Amino acid sequence: MNVSHLLPTLPARRAPASPPAKAAPAPSPAPKPRDAFFDNAKYLAIVLVAMGHAWEPLRGGSRAASALYMTVYTFHMPAFILISGYFSRNFDLRPDRLKRLITGVAVPYVLFEVAYTFFKRWADDDPSYPISLLDPWYLTWFLIALFVWRLTTPLWRIARWPVTLALTIAALAACSPNIGDDLDLQRVLQFLPFFVLGLHMRPEHFRLMRRRAVRWLSVPVVAAAVVFAYWAVPRMNPAWFYRRDSAQELGAPWWVGTVMTFALFGCSMVLTVCFLAWVPRRRMWFTVLGAGTLYGYLLHGFLAKGSRFWDWYDHPWLHRPLGEIVVTAVAVAVVTALCAPPVQRAFRFAMEPRMEWAFRRRDG
Repeated sequence: MNVSHLLPTLPARRAPASPPAKAAPAPSPAPKPRDAFFDNAKYLAIVLVAMGHAWEPLRGGSRAASALYMTVYTFHMPAFILISGYFSRNFDLRPDRLKRLITGVAVPYVLFEVAYTFFKRWADDDPSYPISLLDPWYLTWFLIALFVWRLTTPLWRIARWPVTLALTIAALAACSPNIGDDLDLQRVLQFLPFFVLGLHMRPEHFRLMRRRAVRWLSVPVVAAAVVFAYWAVPRMNPAWFYRRDSAQELGAPWWVGTVMTFALFGCSMVLTVCFLAWVPRRRMWFTVLGAGTLYGYLLHGFLAKGSRFWDWYDHPWLHRPLGEIVVTAVAVAVVTALCAPPVQRAFRFAMEPRMEWAFRRRDG
């Protein structure tokens, strides 16, 4: 007798499920293309910095050189700091950004502060000159200032009136002689408004500066600034433009520091707008050098200081019009070469060290 119909029906045996396929890792996003306008602006600003340093020893015998020096010093560092603030807009305290702040700003500060000190000991025949990381020497003040400014970026992002607050801090610093020289805090505080303003600028603000009307209006404005500087040369202390001293240290009453803070901020911003109005928007032969401006900035300082230590400016012909033109051309050529990609590759170990050994790996 067939009893198969009496047995319970067993479910069909399923094949063992295969493990789910592992998702392919998402491709890393392509790096954002660099903006030619800002690379051009950074290169041209660093050229002006080098020119200003080259003109400094020429001021004693040439009122015209002094007027150009004063005009350039009104805006070249404010423009550079404004752009630095603009590119710090997204900075926060994320580990990867803190790491870049350490490797790209703090470490170069330490290395170049030590290198400049040994250079001064050798070139200036001053073997006892001390190494002090609290007292930036020559150009390294910008690195320590940038470090402080970026660390405080989250605070400036939430402040209600950030530029007004920064200007108030700068004005108070300008009339406070007791701040001292540690970390060059006078410069950190007095240049702060330009960084804060850059933090809050948007691309459309730069587009407004590049309008044709602004460009042509900038020509008479710059001409008037040079004429005014020529008039002011024997009447004004150029140390105001360095922003490293208080009003009292410059021999003025305390309230002059407040007035000069706001006056210089206004003049600097007007000339910065005039400068940015003429910066090319398209790629130029020097656009690639914009990525190496910090290299040119720090490295040209050895030649700028060496020219004083070795008395290069003692030749009388350098103080004549043709000599001044030659000095200017040499300064432009030197800083251009120091911004070039081969120099970047050679000094990347000091300017952009990876330092993976110094940081803990993040899980996941």
